[in-house]
Amino acid sequence: MNEQPSPDAHGTSDEQEPLRIERRPNGVAVLTFDNPAKRNPMSARLTARWQDAMRSLRRDDALRAVVVTGTGPAFCSGADLAELADRHGRGLTDARERLADFYRTWLAVRDLPVPTVAAVNGHAVGAGLALALACDLRYAAADARLGAPFVRLGLHPGMATTALLAEAVGPARTRELLLTGRLISGARAAALGMVHEALPAAQVLHAALEVADEIAAAAPLAVRLTRSGLAQGQPTVEQALAWEGLAQAVTTTTGDFREGVRARQERRRPRFTGA
Repeated sequence: MNEQPSPDAHGTSDEQEPLRIERRPNGVAVLTFDNPAKRNPMSARLTARWQDAMRSLRRDDALRAVVVTGTGPAFCSGADLAELADRHGRGLTDARERLADFYRTWLAVRDLPVPTVAAVNGHAVGAGLALALACDLRYAAADARLGAPFVRLGLHPGMATTALLAEAVGPARTRELLLTGRLISGARAAALGMVHEALPAAQVLHAALEVADEIAAAAPLAVRLTRSGLAQGQPTVEQALAWEGLAQAVTTTTGDFREGVRARQERRRPRFTGA
């Protein structure tokens, strides 16, 4: 099912919607940026749509995975520079508050209770790259250009790029990429560990959907708890044992666990319901 947000103060119904939402029968939601002429910038209108989408998805108990992708030559070109430049001269406090709201809105993807997959169909630049890095899994077009060229625009990196990039490629590569503002190919990004795999552009969304479908076919509570555990970063062995002792105990009490065992014994695919 495709969703189209209703018109509001950010635009009229005559304008093209910058975000398309498709909810698939298996609980996978696909969010597609759809302003290819401008390379899918994070405009005020798209940001508002994204915020609405995150609120809606958080309330969806049937949700099992989310795929984020774009149309045209770009995944996302980052913040709308024209809008950002318009705010010049409004003062440090105003700029800080606006940017903090912007960051929180877009990074809300990390607060979703299910795994998220970025299908980086094309260029992912600046905050667009940060968004891809904020997703749990990433698959990119081999010829896409990825990078965070903030310093080449006279800007400090934003939207937690310093942390998210370091989490993906380590501190040494992060220093190299952020201090130079260098753009790299999707193929190079895969070699560095920035994305999980680089593919021909036409195959990226298909690959991401296959992964999302695999996640959706697993036991929902087990997936959500596993994601929560992974989100804790790099725990010590004792911290991991404490979390796993609780989370695994919870899952052993579920009907899905019993179904998983029966399916293994009967050599068939399990039918998980989330119960």
